[in-house]
Amino acid sequence: MAETTLLKAEERKDTGKSFARAVRKTGNIPCIIYGDNKDPMAASLNAIEALKLYNSGKMLSQLIDVEITNGEKFKAISKDIQLHPVKGNIIHIDLLRLGANSRISVDVSVAFVNEEESPGIKAGGTLNVSRYTVELDCPANNIPEGVEVDLTGLEIGETIHLSDIKLPEGIVSAITDRDITVASIAAPMSEAEMEALDAADAERPEGIEESEESEVESESDSETSSEAEAEDKE
Repeated sequence: MAETTLLKAEERKDTGKSFARAVRKTGNIPCIIYGDNKDPMAASLNAIEALKLYNSGKMLSQLIDVEITNGEKFKAISKDIQLHPVKGNIIHIDLLRLGANSRISVDVSVAFVNEEESPGIKAGGTLNVSRYTVELDCPANNIPEGVEVDLTGLEIGETIHLSDIKLPEGIVSAITDRDITVASIAAPMSEAEMEALDAADAERPEGIEESEESEVESESDSETSSEAEAEDKE
């Protein structure tokens, strides 16, 4: 089961863009807490604590123990994180409050194990990964850290679907209309295919690189102009 982390929050009565800017200037992050059939709550979170959780890469899949300054405690999960388009810092968070019997859909990381036991990879095949995460429907109190795909015995040309992965009890795919492809073992490229690929790279027009550089400069100018807009985002 995924670990939990503690975030302390302070309820705020005021709302709006000017108040959100004031919250950020104090080193906090404005947030909205909703769900579990309760009225939405405007609050603020400590920016350092929230950024530490965000940098762990688990903020959208890890349970959060929320502690309000009035003494209220409950579990939640991040549902939306807004980042400053230029600086990259967090400017707003939406937290979903979870009830005791809640089920939620979360993206869970996929790890591939036992590559050395795959005859296809031993023969020179390549593991082509289609999904590094899968969306699962889980009990709120039983979110897995990740799922493993066992490559033992897989041959060239074989495909791994989500239904092939053994999921923990009580956890199912959140996508029910199809069996998604997670990965496949592709045949090694022939010498002729490698030569054709090299030839295609050699024939690439020189002007493309210059065009790409111009696009990067244009994007940089656009980001600068959007910085002021981000400060007004709530």
